[in-house]
Amino acid sequence: MRLNENIRRMVSETTLTPNNLIAPLFVRHGTGVSRPIASMPGHSQLSVDMAVREAETLAEMGIPAVLLFGIPDHKDAVGSENFDPEGIVPQAAYAIKKAVPELIVISDMCCCEYTDHGHCGILNFPGVEGYNQHMPEGYLLNDPTLSILGKASIVHAQAGTDIIAPSGMIDGMIGTIRAALDSAGLINTSIMSYAVKYSSAFYGPFRDAAESPPSFGDRSQYQMDPANRLEALREADLDVAEGADMLMVKPALAYLDIIREVKNRHPLPLAAYQVSGEYSMVKAAAEKDWIDERRVAMETLMSIRRAGADMIITYWAKDAVRWMRGGA
Repeated sequence: MRLNENIRRMVSETTLTPNNLIAPLFVRHGTGVSRPIASMPGHSQLSVDMAVREAETLAEMGIPAVLLFGIPDHKDAVGSENFDPEGIVPQAAYAIKKAVPELIVISDMCCCEYTDHGHCGILNFPGVEGYNQHMPEGYLLNDPTLSILGKASIVHAQAGTDIIAPSGMIDGMIGTIRAALDSAGLINTSIMSYAVKYSSAFYGPFRDAAESPPSFGDRSQYQMDPANRLEALREADLDVAEGADMLMVKPALAYLDIIREVKNRHPLPLAAYQVSGEYSMVKAAAEKDWIDERRVAMETLMSIRRAGADMIITYWAKDAVRWMRGGA
């Protein structure tokens, strides 16, 4: 059954097509901006007009969706540009949907890109609304953060976003966002939950791309311990119960076992995020001719599909489509 290429294709158990891919885009204010991301070769921060061009290219290649991350002009303690109708992601979502209506636009829904402290919500400091003297200073305040996520989700959906993807691992975020969207009449806006998001060292290059490193500490208070498996299943259960339409596991490659367990447990569509560190370490090794980038990238993408992911958010989205079609 391995004699030649055609036989191998006939008996292959796992397939990978453009339909399985989601392309992340980093958008910032300005016009004609394409600012290369040093730690992620081949990717740039794009102004809205340039993001529209990229979206058009992706749609022509058959990639069905983009995931938007915003780099704001102004950051503050509550991440106010995230819920500003003139914020960078609402602007980009509107422009992309106008130019390429068939392309699915997904908004990453988190505060970390927009806050001056780089954390994923409201922090417990004197003078902050919701301040709790019985909790440590700098601790993320769960419920005040939920109100911001609900408000921002409405703004993004009204701008044209098809899917809201909350990524902060904030308890109750799915129920809050679903209620907010429904109350605004946005009943057809889907929710793709970052249900299982680990506190991972593989996010390093992304912090450079999104300009969102924490100004102190790390995100272990609200992201998951890489040692935990059963907790991942509990987190997925909670988000399903709150109304998530799709689930996600992040990162992908170091958590293939979790992808499989979540897929076995829940019949919902499942995404996996092949994160920046997974991409950049292969890029770096390939630049030294230590590995074959194309073969390694496609092998990892296939492994994520084999583990059970229906959708893969990947920085190789365009390259993968070219490779599938026999391009260099």
